[in-house]
Amino acid sequence: MKTIFSTFFIIFSMQLNAQIAISFDRESPRINFGSERLMLELDRIGEDIRFLEDVPNGFSESKRLIIVAEKDSDWFREHIFESDQPQITNSKEAFRISSEGNKIYVIGNDESGALYGALELADRIKSEERLPENLDFSDHPEMVLRGTAIGMQKMNILPDRHVYEYPYTPKNFPWFYDKELWIKYMDMLVENRYNSLYLWNGHPFASLVKLEDYPYALEVDEETFRKNEEIFEFLTTEADKRGIWVIQMFYNIIVSKPFAEHHNIPTQDRGREITPLLEDYTRKSIAAFIEKYPNVGLLVALGEAMSGIENDINWFTNTIIPGVKDGMQRLGRKDEPPIILRAHDTDAPKVVQAAFPMYKNLYTTHKYTGESLTTYEPRGPWTKIHQDLSNLASVHISNVHILANLEPFRFGSPNFIQKTVKAMHEVHGANALHLYPQASYWDWPYTADKTAPRLLEMDRDWIWYSAWGRYAWQKERERNEEIEFWSDEFYKKYGTDRAASEQILTAYEETGEIAPKTLRRFGITEGNRQTLLLGMFMSQLVNPYKWRVYPGFYESTGPEGEILIEYAEKEFNNDPHIGETPLQIIQEIEAHGKKAVEAIDKAEPNVIKNKDEFIRLQNDIHAYKAFADFLSEKVRAAMLVLKYDHSGAKNALLKAIPHLENSLKHYRKLVELTEGNYFYANSMQTSMRRIPIGGDDGKYKKWSEMLPLYEQELENFRKNLNNIDSSVKSDSQDEKVKAWTPAEIKILSGKETYSVAVGSLVYDKMSAQIIKTAPEISKLTGVKFKEKNQIENGTILKFENTKPVKVVVGFFEDAEDKENLIAPTLENNAAGNIRGQADITIANALKLDGYPKINIHTYHFETGKNELQLEKGRVLILGFIPAVQKINSRDAGLVGKKSVDWLFQDSN
Repeated sequence: MKTIFSTFFIIFSMQLNAQIAISFDRESPRINFGSERLMLELDRIGEDIRFLEDVPNGFSESKRLIIVAEKDSDWFREHIFESDQPQITNSKEAFRISSEGNKIYVIGNDESGALYGALELADRIKSEERLPENLDFSDHPEMVLRGTAIGMQKMNILPDRHVYEYPYTPKNFPWFYDKELWIKYMDMLVENRYNSLYLWNGHPFASLVKLEDYPYALEVDEETFRKNEEIFEFLTTEADKRGIWVIQMFYNIIVSKPFAEHHNIPTQDRGREITPLLEDYTRKSIAAFIEKYPNVGLLVALGEAMSGIENDINWFTNTIIPGVKDGMQRLGRKDEPPIILRAHDTDAPKVVQAAFPMYKNLYTTHKYTGESLTTYEPRGPWTKIHQDLSNLASVHISNVHILANLEPFRFGSPNFIQKTVKAMHEVHGANALHLYPQASYWDWPYTADKTAPRLLEMDRDWIWYSAWGRYAWQKERERNEEIEFWSDEFYKKYGTDRAASEQILTAYEETGEIAPKTLRRFGITEGNRQTLLLGMFMSQLVNPYKWRVYPGFYESTGPEGEILIEYAEKEFNNDPHIGETPLQIIQEIEAHGKKAVEAIDKAEPNVIKNKDEFIRLQNDIHAYKAFADFLSEKVRAAMLVLKYDHSGAKNALLKAIPHLENSLKHYRKLVELTEGNYFYANSMQTSMRRIPIGGDDGKYKKWSEMLPLYEQELENFRKNLNNIDSSVKSDSQDEKVKAWTPAEIKILSGKETYSVAVGSLVYDKMSAQIIKTAPEISKLTGVKFKEKNQIENGTILKFENTKPVKVVVGFFEDAEDKENLIAPTLENNAAGNIRGQADITIANALKLDGYPKINIHTYHFETGKNELQLEKGRVLILGFIPAVQKINSRDAGLVGKKSVDWLFQDSN
């Protein structure tokens, strides 16, 4: 931008007879940038402009003078006369634009305020095509931080690496080195009044700094390192001009791959102890980063790659904060760089309370309602977390995270977004926004649209950034004015008349309700473990808890209501319903889809500009309707299946078939709408995605891949109907199940074993006796551990195997009992499926005397000497099977009632 300014300065200085003069502090990067934008706009409308180094005492009444300044700055005191000083509110980023005679004052309470004031005046000139008169306008943002996120991450896991481990290299992120792209993105941010930018990465330090004590930790070559230094300095400098604070996020505890290999340790291990080596390396990495890039803040994620509140507090207060202070000391810096603490998978209030005595410039952030957008009526335990954090002596940031239920279709409901921002303020108490891309987070900067060249996410989803930025600045805006505002925006984009523009707004707002309502009422998780718009299997609708419903999900992600299994039970018992019901929601989403399609189709003939993009938007609206119709019909079938589950009436199952057939008809339409238009449905294409089906090796990422599975589901259902007596459900499936073949292994840890058979003791007490087992595990040999030792110290199993095996592990289902080890949870442990352990393979598979249900998970190990290490808590090691063992996931139903989802499984 220096080149642009120098050009303007020469031109304007030559225009001695210019009708407009402008004066501002050239030493301020932000005021300089804002004033340049103001001058560009004046030049565009044909005004003659002159730059003045000093503000004259007198100025020709026939000419106009614009003064851009920061209140009480040295330049302000030197150039603005006491009698000319406008009054301005004492708020961060506040500004006032006022005219007095032939002078226009653009005064900011700080540099950012002056920047925003200049941009506001430029916007008004653009809108009115002239320099306005009789100005007196003041403004300031309600949210103190308004930021967007970019993932320095990829759709797949790199070879020989783990999740989140992505060095900054041209091969991994070619776009990172594209300065024009960065300028385009940051211009978009400042136009929408964002003031922060978050970069997410597991361990960025080894790509950005060198350590004298650990030279081998650098994980990029020298040429790449120099490029990284240059681009990061460019990025932070250009961001600062626009009033944007760059925030580097990192996970704990992750170390670089070369460092790990040098010391023969893993790069990340959730259960490992904090050692002096890990402390020293991380502290020095942070210090070097703060010293080298003083304008960058830190976002600290204590969860996922470490566990235990004691460890979290220790690590934050004894490693991270001291590292920041070390960097400050080297710079001779007294002001504290901002540190943002992420609340995910930690007790953030305890961490902040421990840290405040030693560091004051702390912020907290938490996911709004998880990794999806589901409601503007949040409640429940997740809301309590936000409220507790907002009551601390720090600013609390609401993080609109991942958006797993919106991907990949266009979402841009201003009404939904405005109500959500209000909920952040009024319900959660948050006063800042941290916004993820609407789609394709893992594939940034591109979208999933099948175009050549590929669409940039910032261009396609312009309304996403515009709406969040607008309401983060000011949430209270009158509805009719908003309809007019957005209609004008659609007019600018598509050239449509007012009626057609309002139809486009209607289409956006009607589809804006479909995915949120669907997920909060029928989903398994709000996380990126589920890709909603690929659909769901019947077993996930009629037996959601087998698929590991994330705790607090139903209570927190929407208004009070009933999930499908609750609704069916109340229907059978003639009990009154409470809140949102499944039947209500499917009727509503069908209506939303119908209204949206009608509206977008009415608008289509009036589109004059950007026709290709409008057609893509129109296709998305039709796809949303096809999805709503598909899932609604499937839910109707599930209601009938659950009716059978309660009544035993086979006729209910027969009535379900037409609904499943209709569901497939709508899904085929969805395939037709997407196959030629999208590369994928979900940008996270790893084994961490589990619902509706595992995304291992990038499979099942398109609707066309899912269609045969849904067709097979219906075929299985038809076949299994033949096994049902009209009044008694058959257990014939159990009769066909064969026992898994035990694998040959050598236990190296000297543990006692037991047969997984009736009468065996899994612990050394009679209440731990096996009463019944699922057929699959009946021939296995378990490894016995002391129950108390597991609860206090965890479980370590060492063994040797000559062929790949799976370790069969039994988790107790009662998560409320703190002595039970919780089964792998991808929402809290990003590495929770690196051995294929995330899914329940056999639910309700073992019955012990006096113990809750036991679900089976399996852990894959390659040939050699191996170690399975589990965290503290009660858990069963039930044996070993060959890695190639065929496993049909099911509910064995040994404790309580057997789930009805067996009706949709392959009976062969």
